[in-house]
Amino acid sequence: MEILGAVTPARCSPVDGNYCLTCGSDKTLKLWNPLRGMLLRTYSGHGYEVLDAAGSFDNSSLCSGGGDKAVVLWDVASGQVVRKFRGHAGKVNTVQFNEEATVILSGSIDSSIRCWDCRSRRPEPVQTLDEARDGISSVKVSDHEVLAGSVDGRVRRYDLRMGQLFSDYVGSPITCTCFSRDGQCTLVSSLDSTLRLLDKDTGELLGEYTGHKNWEYKLDCCLSERDTHVVSCSEDGKVFFWDLVEGALALALPVGPGVVQSLAYHPTEPCLLTAMGGSVQCWREEAYEAEGGTG
Repeated sequence: MEILGAVTPARCSPVDGNYCLTCGSDKTLKLWNPLRGMLLRTYSGHGYEVLDAAGSFDNSSLCSGGGDKAVVLWDVASGQVVRKFRGHAGKVNTVQFNEEATVILSGSIDSSIRCWDCRSRRPEPVQTLDEARDGISSVKVSDHEVLAGSVDGRVRRYDLRMGQLFSDYVGSPITCTCFSRDGQCTLVSSLDSTLRLLDKDTGELLGEYTGHKNWEYKLDCCLSERDTHVVSCSEDGKVFFWDLVEGALALALPVGPGVVQSLAYHPTEPCLLTAMGGSVQCWREEAYEAEGGTG
């Protein structure tokens, strides 16, 4: 898929993986059918580059954030802006819906996470989480938890049901965090070119994964669809796969010449999206051969 302008994230649809979102320096979001390489719709409304985007559980809404400090709620079918939320003092690095898509959570370089009610007309956030001491690089949401990574080197987990905050110190600036599919672990990547698997409840270090390069950029990481492999972007043009239990490198997938900044795993199948420069590639099956048009 050829895309004008640098691509920041590639995101799979959270439900069935049939759609993907891209966004970047051209100030737009684009909705694709990744298997056909077909552009379905373009969403315009941001004033600066779009740094992150996410889809709702029912594929009816999108949210996005970027360099204009705004958080935008979109209607997928019409392509129209439903709401623009303003309140961050700096660019918005990361956005996520809660599971019911009633709240958008946004993380910013202003060190805060803000929670916006999609159903209310109120302009201010319903909650602000401001414990971080530096910019928020990553936010992930489960049914009752918020997982946040910060440039201050800490990963914080907010248990909304219990009203508790748990914090683990990694040391190096964090670039990405995510829950394991079984909800028992958290995966954390940081600017020391290391990924760490932590026990979600105790913070115990369960595994470390190295070999990729991540010294400068905010790069994505994730777990495969069955939690069998740890997957990470790299600044040397590859995507790395490690065996989760053994920690051994299983595959270094060459994507192209440059930094692979974003990836997304299909929720149920061995299918991977990668974003580099102005193109997105779709990789399938165990051999991870590229499908469709690539850049």
